[in-house]
Amino acid sequence: MFEKFFYTARSVFLRQKKEREMDQELRFHVEMQIEENVRRGMSRAEARRVALTCFGGVEQIKEECRDVSWMRFVDALWQDVRYGLRILRKNPGFTFVSVLTLALGIGANTAIFSVIYGVLLKPLPYSDGDRLVVLHQKAPKAGLDNMPFSVKEILDYREQSQTLDAVVEHHSMAFILLGRAEAERVQTAVVSANFFDVLGVKPLLGRTFLPGDEHEGSDAVLVLSYKYWRESQGGDPNIVGRVFQMNNRPHTVVGVLPSIPQYPVESDVYMPTSHCPTRSSKEFIGDRRERMMSAFGRLKPGVTVEQAQADMSRIADNLQREYPEAYPENRGYGATLASLRDELTRRAKGTFLILLATAGLVLLIACANVANLSVARLLRREREIAVRTALGAGRGRLMRQLLTESTLLALAGGAVGLIFAGGGLHLLKSFATRFTTRADEISIDASVLLFTLAISVATGIAFGLMPLLASRESAFTALKDSGGRSTPGAGRQRLRSALLIAQVAVSFVLLIVAGLMLRSLMNLQSVDPGFDPENVLAMRINLNWSRYHRQQESSAFYKQLMDKVEAKPGVVSAALSSGYPLNQLGIIFSPTGQDFEIQGYPVADGGPPQQAMVRTASPGYFQTLGLPIEHGRAFTDSDNETAPRVAIINRSLARHRLSQDDPIGRRISFDRGASWLTIVGVAGDAKEFGLDREPADEVYTSFAQDPGGGNLLVRTTSNPESFAKVLREAVYEVDSETAVDRVQTLERVRSDSTASPRLTAILLGLFAILALIITATGIAGVMNLSVSQRTHEIGVRLALGATPGKVLAMVMRQGMTLVITGLLLGSVAALAISGALSSVLFNVEPTDPVTFVAVALLLLAAAAWSCFVPARRVTSIDPMSALRSE
Repeated sequence: MFEKFFYTARSVFLRQKKEREMDQELRFHVEMQIEENVRRGMSRAEARRVALTCFGGVEQIKEECRDVSWMRFVDALWQDVRYGLRILRKNPGFTFVSVLTLALGIGANTAIFSVIYGVLLKPLPYSDGDRLVVLHQKAPKAGLDNMPFSVKEILDYREQSQTLDAVVEHHSMAFILLGRAEAERVQTAVVSANFFDVLGVKPLLGRTFLPGDEHEGSDAVLVLSYKYWRESQGGDPNIVGRVFQMNNRPHTVVGVLPSIPQYPVESDVYMPTSHCPTRSSKEFIGDRRERMMSAFGRLKPGVTVEQAQADMSRIADNLQREYPEAYPENRGYGATLASLRDELTRRAKGTFLILLATAGLVLLIACANVANLSVARLLRREREIAVRTALGAGRGRLMRQLLTESTLLALAGGAVGLIFAGGGLHLLKSFATRFTTRADEISIDASVLLFTLAISVATGIAFGLMPLLASRESAFTALKDSGGRSTPGAGRQRLRSALLIAQVAVSFVLLIVAGLMLRSLMNLQSVDPGFDPENVLAMRINLNWSRYHRQQESSAFYKQLMDKVEAKPGVVSAALSSGYPLNQLGIIFSPTGQDFEIQGYPVADGGPPQQAMVRTASPGYFQTLGLPIEHGRAFTDSDNETAPRVAIINRSLARHRLSQDDPIGRRISFDRGASWLTIVGVAGDAKEFGLDREPADEVYTSFAQDPGGGNLLVRTTSNPESFAKVLREAVYEVDSETAVDRVQTLERVRSDSTASPRLTAILLGLFAILALIITATGIAGVMNLSVSQRTHEIGVRLALGATPGKVLAMVMRQGMTLVITGLLLGSVAALAISGALSSVLFNVEPTDPVTFVAVALLLLAAAAWSCFVPARRVTSIDPMSALRSE
């Protein structure tokens, strides 16, 4: 096969040389026969005549030689390509419109496919990545689908599993890194020593962890992530061996990771479990209910996910029987696992597939549009094709020529589409980053180029065959008999009408999807978040906990900081809290609360536990956020560490747990009655975890009594961003080893919470607008051709007394009939797929009549204008000129 290909390629590029060699060889054999005949006694003329007679003609032999090789096919194809290029060059308008239309369709598909391939299809950049799995614990009766692991649980699964080669742990914490100009908060992944060995990750620089790095008393070491090394350390090639201070001890950098997707969150640095103060404590290790880790595993060779799932369920049942106090029946308990690939792309898959389907529909519209243009062009080439048919060109030969031209157009469209796709790659990466950590793997690589080539060739064949297969008579026999006649055959008329109807129907579906997403986004953005984000600045304060071992020390820091902040000019109010609304969208696990009980309201035997989200807040929290206290009071300075513990609940918890009873003065406990907090107020509901989610049950505790986390919130009289520098300086004045990050306004936080649906709506909207433009130009082209072909008929009508207005109405009516038919078919298709959109819409039905009517009117208006412009030409037709036109 390879030799044949090589010979064919050689024949194409060295054709003249090959012809000379074949000519010389044949002449040699003829001369040898002539000499043989002369030796037999013939005259030289007679000998030459007899030799040529025996050979049957040199040119005939050459043709036979060409026929037995691929050369004839390749030669004919090369002729078709050259002829096709000349034809396209002579029709620059048709070529430009066709290439641009196809480039938009192919470019959109190439761009989306680059995302699909990079995120969903590309093999994981790990050794045997398909064998990597993520373990999950669940407590379904308590509403927990992804419950973290404790150290003891990880050891149990590691020791008892019969289907996993290894089980490793991971959790993420924030520490202060010292050794640069300013203290820096680094998100630190705490992992098993063999974590990278199990994942099959080789370091870019240095090494990963060794078994000895996890031993108690070993030197503290760090491995840097690629992104942190590039962005924060400037890609220093000599970073290995550098020493930083963290947790009051030196940490040496031993390696740098390659650019790989991180799960479940992106981390800056990695450390072994023995160097994390929390993870290494004996109390934490010994308590089965101290859960904060994720668990990864690698399937043994030949083991399926289903077999491993059965193994996990068996171990979970054993643990529940052996440790009933750690796994109460009223919570339920189970264990599941999923492939790491699925976990990395779980949030992205649905949205990306919708975008791919949308891009595919745009390409379908582009194909239909170019096919209609091709039909119009065939009508203008009737005489040429009729002549070629009369000279002996068969149906297959003509079809091959026309398909070659359509493929050339598609390849040109694919090449331009690649430019469009490359230009939008940065936007798509930013979009994908919100769904998966695999976004950095998106690129225009060999697989994407191969996809573009394949889709270009397939597109060329598709829109090239459409007009050719309308009917045998309309494509060829009628062309032979046309003799210059311009009236199209019935087959081609039906084809053009069908293509136009299909374009309108598909465009309607795309516009409906985009319209529904836009309506959903508008509903989402109009949701009241429950607080006032205007002129509020938030920043995260990260204490070096190695210097703040006791509550009194951290309380003193925060008190001194608040005194300085509240004294700044332009500050209306300030507060400290463990978090703030809409800032929890990127948390590792699904939002989970703490078990609680309210005195006098016991949980029914065997019933699911009561849970609430718990947040600490200082006295100014509710005023700063604009979160109303609906009943009772807010926290005051007297609610300090020496006062009785108090709490504020939100309206949702009061409604769900206390019904119509007054909550003020009732007591709530989070440790099964060992200690109690008195409820002193009821706050309004805030959208904590997304504008599209119902408010969770929440409990606020006094920051002074329970300091945890440090988010500074400041309401200002003017632009809050202008206060960022002043507030940073205030923090550094109190303690220069404190890190400040996540400085952002709450208005920005609210906007970011809708970024994913907003970007999705924008992309779908762009595709829909593109489809509308292509369809409108297609309608205009078809109507323009129709008017041109009916010039004689229209001239007769005008000559017989028809007014231009009546003729205009007739042409408009015929065009709009096709458009309305397309709208009806599109409506049926849109209703059929509406169910698939339910999961991505917010407060809007997939069959929303407002959207359907608005889209129908928009498409009708665009179609009416596209019909009117060419139809208006009938009003300027001179009847006598029209009658003489044919």
